[in-house]
Amino acid sequence: MFTFIIPILIVSSCSNNNNNESNVEDLEVPDSLITKDSVPQISNKTIEDLVQNISSPIEMASLIKETGSKFSPELLAPTNNIDKYETSVKRALALGIYGADLGYLNLYNQTRFIVDYLTAIKTLAEGIKVDQFFDFNALKELATSGDNVDTLMYLSVSSFNKIDKYLRAHNRTNISVLIITGVWIEGMYFATQINTDAQNKKISDRIAEQKTVLANLLLILKQYKGDKDFENLVKNMEKLKEAYEPIEITYELGEPKMVEKDGMLVVVQNEKPIINVSEKDLEDIKNIVADIRYNILK
Repeated sequence: MFTFIIPILIVSSCSNNNNNESNVEDLEVPDSLITKDSVPQISNKTIEDLVQNISSPIEMASLIKETGSKFSPELLAPTNNIDKYETSVKRALALGIYGADLGYLNLYNQTRFIVDYLTAIKTLAEGIKVDQFFDFNALKELATSGDNVDTLMYLSVSSFNKIDKYLRAHNRTNISVLIITGVWIEGMYFATQINTDAQNKKISDRIAEQKTVLANLLLILKQYKGDKDFENLVKNMEKLKEAYEPIEITYELGEPKMVEKDGMLVVVQNEKPIINVSEKDLEDIKNIVADIRYNILK
């Protein structure tokens, strides 16, 4: 569920953006852009199911923090070039990236940076017409106080769920998919950059496990190849898929356990992933992720 995918999108309501009016048609890119070639069309329900396994940036950042890694401001996307994102595709991808950055800031309680990222997210949200779901002033107050991180996270989750519901209801699933992709790319950027120094097996395994997630994302993104920006993104993501090809992931059955579900006890079979990934694989993935991110933010 999206609650676990992006628990950090915090944006605002109200003010006017001069770039909005010039891109009204771009903001209304419909799902009818879905390509009619050999790729089968995917329903909204299927898309929702596919993205459930995408690691949240909070989860990835928490894993990074567990390694003892200190806060690294150089990992964050710059906030001084927001006006360069002039299409809905660029804005949605950037919104995901800056949302992931905000989650990273919250985990490390870096309140001195948060207002800048809230402001950037506010501008991007206005640009794709989803800013009506947020109260920027309230969120800014929570962020700067530093004592209400849990409340801040809760409001962020609620706001993003409203965005997703709105986009799907208004035939703008493509924009929702782009936000998710931006979040995933930034989480991967954090993990691959930190792992270069930390050389932590948990992080390495988490990076390798994204092979399946990437395949799912590509399956969704290919539905919108009729849009030039989507086509370019798919080409870059295909390069990343190629870098993942040598990685082998198998599963070993573990002990089953009883869990409660809907008031009943059910048996759940545990599976332990066995991952075979080389340092070269990780280095290749790191370089391509950085390149994809650079091309989004440039």
